Amino acid sequence: MNLSGKAVNYWMKTLNVFAENIMVITDDIALPYGTLRMRGKGSNGGHNGLGDIQKVLGSEAYPRLRFGVGSEFSKGRQVDYVLGRFTSKEFEELPIFMDKAIDGVLAFCTIGIERAMNTVNTK
Repeated sequence: MNLSGKAVNYWMKTLNVFAENIMVITDDIALPYGTLRMRGKGSNGGHNGLGDIQKVLGSEAYPRLRFGVGSEFSKGRQVDYVLGRFTSKEFEELPIFMDKAIDGVLAFCTIGIERAMNTVNTK
């Protein structure tokens, strides 16, 4: 997933979709578990997948929804953490956060990024 730019660019060109009409959804260790952040543009925040998309597209101007997974891992264990299993509590809460993310994507598709951000970017 760290080399996502090529795939995003391929589908944008194949389907003739402008960058402002895509939604990249990614995990994010910089956000606490279950926190959602939607933005219409911005830096990659150190996320390799977002960085590759930015590099291939030549722009930071594409919508993204970051899904917080937390950072409860020891040094050097980031990959194991991100690709590992949810705790039982996280797994129990997951449908709530997924529903909110789905609602955010639907809002993006129907009412636009600005208003969708207002529904998703809450505490």
